[in-house]
Amino acid sequence: MQTNELAIQGNEPNGMAESTDRFDLPPQSVSKDFSNMALGLIATQSFPAIIGTADMMLKSAGVNLVGYEKIGSGYCTAVIRGRLADVRIAVETGAETAQQFGQFVSKVVIPRPLPNLDAVLPIGSRLAQLTENRGYSRLSNQAVGLIETRGFPAMVGCADAMLKSAEVHLASYEMVGDGLCTAIIRGNVADVTMAVEVGMREAERIGELHSVMIIPRPLEDLEETLPIASCWLETPQPTATPLDLQRKQSDRTALPELSELKLPATEVPVIETVPEREEELVEELVEEDVEDDLSETKHLEMDD
Repeated sequence: MQTNELAIQGNEPNGMAESTDRFDLPPQSVSKDFSNMALGLIATQSFPAIIGTADMMLKSAGVNLVGYEKIGSGYCTAVIRGRLADVRIAVETGAETAQQFGQFVSKVVIPRPLPNLDAVLPIGSRLAQLTENRGYSRLSNQAVGLIETRGFPAMVGCADAMLKSAEVHLASYEMVGDGLCTAIIRGNVADVTMAVEVGMREAERIGELHSVMIIPRPLEDLEETLPIASCWLETPQPTATPLDLQRKQSDRTALPELSELKLPATEVPVIETVPEREEELVEELVEEDVEDDLSETKHLEMDD
């Protein structure tokens, strides 16, 4: 049984350093218009191989990954767009990578594709729209591990073994024809590497192992085109408007100025003192004083 060696996609071929990912790639969500841009296509006979090839192309030049085209029997094509010089560099780098994997089929660079070609074939905006507005993935910015087997049972068995061997998540699976099935896992680099090694042994035990791939740091364009199960997607929901805010508020009543208000006149009751009652009170006080004086005088006489 002939299988491909484990490929850890991180260092560039031909002594090219990892610093080649220094290019500032414009995100696909900003510009989806690929008109008047050169076109580059590379075909392989393996889904993990086309993912690794696309990753190398993105890290070698300032190009955009439009997407993939799968035509059956395991044949997969990566489509890139960009300036002519960048597309040529990316295609050459991708072809060398695919040849190292032993899965290279063909390549082509089209400098000035006509609008008719863009409108009919899935090589431009129409292919990019397939991955647009699909929501935010909770597995973003994590390493990617892919194992391709011939036969569905071998793929399920290796996926189960990978999940049980390390802290990884099964992101999705892909079938490209000719009995080739790919399990895609996400996690940190160490866990993904350990899980892929365990999955390779399990796939060989159950059926046929076809190819494997590990991508430590996928770029944004690759993230947007990787298959992802719907359970990992978070689609932003519109904020519900409260019912009170939906009602039209009634017009406010204008209040008059306080200075213009005319308050009704109120009569303040006047307490009048009665002179006769005052004279009676004075007489009573005088009588009390006289009685007190008399009582004191009597006490003094008795003492004498």
